[in-house]
Amino acid sequence: MENVQEKLAALAEMQKIHAEIDRIRRVRGGLPEEVADLEDELTGLQTRVNRLQEEINELNAEVKSRKEKIKENDAAIKKYKEQQNEIKNNREYEALEKEIEYSELDTLNHKKKIKIVEEKVKLVQISKEEVSAKLAERNKDLEDKKAELDVIVQETEEEEKKLLKQAGSAEKKVEERILTAYHKIRSNMRNGLAVVKTDRSACGGCFAIIPPQRLAEIRQKKRIIVCENCGRILVDSSFFGIEPA
Repeated sequence: MENVQEKLAALAEMQKIHAEIDRIRRVRGGLPEEVADLEDELTGLQTRVNRLQEEINELNAEVKSRKEKIKENDAAIKKYKEQQNEIKNNREYEALEKEIEYSELDTLNHKKKIKIVEEKVKLVQISKEEVSAKLAERNKDLEDKKAELDVIVQETEEEEKKLLKQAGSAEKKVEERILTAYHKIRSNMRNGLAVVKTDRSACGGCFAIIPPQRLAEIRQKKRIIVCENCGRILVDSSFFGIEPA
């Protein structure tokens, strides 16, 4: 940069470009964030569906295992009864009778547990269906939001690319120290304005009154001046194409 006036002009130009980029992004509104939030929600819902299905699989596996145990008990009872027919003394007969009784009690226990588990499967299945329905609904919401966002992006993408290129060119005209300060101020301001024109005798950002001596220095365009109230860079209104009144 050869002089301060050129730096001020470059800063004002950067601000005008960035303000237009901000406007374009405001047109998109919160859609990108909404899409991201929906994608996160869908991931959570899908994880929930997967876990519920895993639980159903585990419960069904338990039912299958208990039914196998019942078959084993039935086979054992049949074998014990056949052995009883061949036994001649009461001691061995009673021992087999106890084995039969144990197997029958074990079968009853498995049947009770099977009923409990099958009822739980039904409840988990209902939960899974409810979550799956919500998943399908949110998937539709995501498709709609993405379609809406795609339309807006297509309408503004070329303009934004052009402006970003212009902003990059303007930034090359400003030294690193000032550029860093500019971006820091921008990030601290809700409206993204780091460079503002003087509005009569006030700051165009916070509207604080500027002392006459400082106002005169701003109009002279010989050094970079910041607002003592809000910290924004103050430039003469002529940098924004407005002749001072």
